[in-house]
Amino acid sequence: MLDFIMVPLVCGIFVLGFYKLFELFICKKERLLIIEKMGEKFTPDMLEHKLNFSSIGNMSFSALKFGCLFMGFGLGLLAAFAIHYNFEDFLFKKWEIQTTVYGASVLLFGGLGLLIAFLIELNINKNK
Repeated sequence: MLDFIMVPLVCGIFVLGFYKLFELFICKKERLLIIEKMGEKFTPDMLEHKLNFSSIGNMSFSALKFGCLFMGFGLGLLAAFAIHYNFEDFLFKKWEIQTTVYGASVLLFGGLGLLIAFLIELNINKNK
């Protein structure tokens, strides 16, 4: 059923895996070179303002972003289903129109979900 996507998907997974593997070894060498260059000049006072381990001051909004994104996907699918159900007789005689409406609705509402997450994050950061 999905034979047309298997070859690009497997190739993409292999390319991404090799890229991440090489990136891991290259970044390790770069970190070791930086540590060697710092050598004896390093003091703990250098990291005083660089590292912040408090979870209150450094909030992560990834859960908000994913939540709004998936909520947008769900609303997009619901809107596409409503359009398809109401206009099935004269609008959706061809398969291409139906898939276009579903894809466009999911992408539109997913994008709106990410935009809402950005505005919420911006509002929270402005209030601080």
